[in-house]
Amino acid sequence: MQEIFFYKIFFRLFLCPQANINIKGRDSRKNKPQSVASIISMIKNHHQTHLKATDSYLLNGKKNYVKNGKAFILLKRMIDIVISLLIITFILSWLIPVVGLIIILYSRGPVFFSQSRVGRFDKSFRCLKFRTMHVNIEADFKQAKENDPRITRIGHFLRITNIDELPQFFNVLLGHMSIVGPRPHMHKDCQNFSRVVDNYSFRSLVKPGITGLAQIKGFRGPTDNDLSIIQRYKWDAFYVRNASLAVDFFVLYITFVQTALQLYKALTSFGQQSNTKLKGGSMLTEEQIAA
Repeated sequence: MQEIFFYKIFFRLFLCPQANINIKGRDSRKNKPQSVASIISMIKNHHQTHLKATDSYLLNGKKNYVKNGKAFILLKRMIDIVISLLIITFILSWLIPVVGLIIILYSRGPVFFSQSRVGRFDKSFRCLKFRTMHVNIEADFKQAKENDPRITRIGHFLRITNIDELPQFFNVLLGHMSIVGPRPHMHKDCQNFSRVVDNYSFRSLVKPGITGLAQIKGFRGPTDNDLSIIQRYKWDAFYVRNASLAVDFFVLYITFVQTALQLYKALTSFGQQSNTKLKGGSMLTEEQIAA
């Protein structure tokens, strides 16, 4: 009952405030308790009804974020080029050899992982990342899960610190991506998500990004349920409708802070694990000597 109550409150406050929802968890027409599944279905139906009216309007070309926005698009592209050149020159120039050597030492295979992703206007491009998994045949259609056995030890570190995404600055420089925008999905994921949200391709009116509003709001990693898909799309659609340099710089600032904190936590955790192993090894040696 508490879980149903949470979903109803969440629906009224964040997804569709204008909807008339029975907070007490009962179907007012039949006076029967409502299940969690029925609440989620209600959320999906109301949310999609709202999205159809706005996103279809935009997709038909009557209005979109590029209207009277040529100066913004040009300036955004110039910023992408300058920042990506700086990152490639002063960071990736030495980071790629270091990370590449560690990746090879932990598992056989290439340093980079290249995958076909959905870009602007649903066009395909090859998205570049540091390889974080053992080479496997499922990489192009199966999302990574928590504690996924395919992920290497160094791959786990690269993922939680977002270092694995840094090679995508080459994609930005080539014009496939932007620094800020909706994350590029695998084609299979886009097909699956389109069954949950109508006009899902609305998010592809802009270039995909290395980071975006959905990511700084905590929507990272695999999508486990329909509600997660809807929430991610909500933030992606919000960005398309409200794209500006102010929004981009806000996303970049929050991303930098979050990444710095994640890097600090990851290094601290790694150091503690190393110290524990060293202490354990020294204690074992002393016991052996005493024996």
